[in-house]
Amino acid sequence: MQDATVERDEALVVRAQKGEGAAAEELLLRYKNAVRAIARKYFLAGAETDDLVQEGMIGLYAAIGDYDPAAGKSFKNFAHLCVTRRIVDVLRAAGRKGAEPEPFDPETPAEGDTPEEYLISGESRAEFRMRLMRELSDFEFRVLEYYLDGMSYAQISEATGKDFKSIDNALARAKRKLLHAYKEPEKNNA
Repeated sequence: MQDATVERDEALVVRAQKGEGAAAEELLLRYKNAVRAIARKYFLAGAETDDLVQEGMIGLYAAIGDYDPAAGKSFKNFAHLCVTRRIVDVLRAAGRKGAEPEPFDPETPAEGDTPEEYLISGESRAEFRMRLMRELSDFEFRVLEYYLDGMSYAQISEATGKDFKSIDNALARAKRKLLHAYKEPEKNNA
């Protein structure tokens, strides 16, 4: 038996998938802080960050079972995707059940503000992400999230399994949808 603390993630995943509990436990420990960092980006009314961390850990555990080393992708990227998707799915499900983010009453935006300017002018990152989840498709949301996290088109392509053109199109659609969503209230107030 190898020392799990020095093994590569992918090797630990293979061992965990064969039923070695120590390998799965080591992966859960390695990624615990990453899961916590991902969960802190989100907000769910009536829930603690620890609730989202727990959901993220469920996503991580699922990533261990679902990871395919033959796919040639890193476990780290796959795990990040699974954790994020699990948390987003929980937030979306809560939204359908009537849970909403805490009320937010921003100052009236100036004419021509963009979604980025809304974020900068005071809308918190968590509130902005909730808006993104409501307005965008799953794929557009994932691509935009990766892009905002600083990933290149090549990294996003690897994480999603889609080509550069699909990534570029998803970002363009997301921008159009968000511009429309932020302009809509102005038309209703006119």
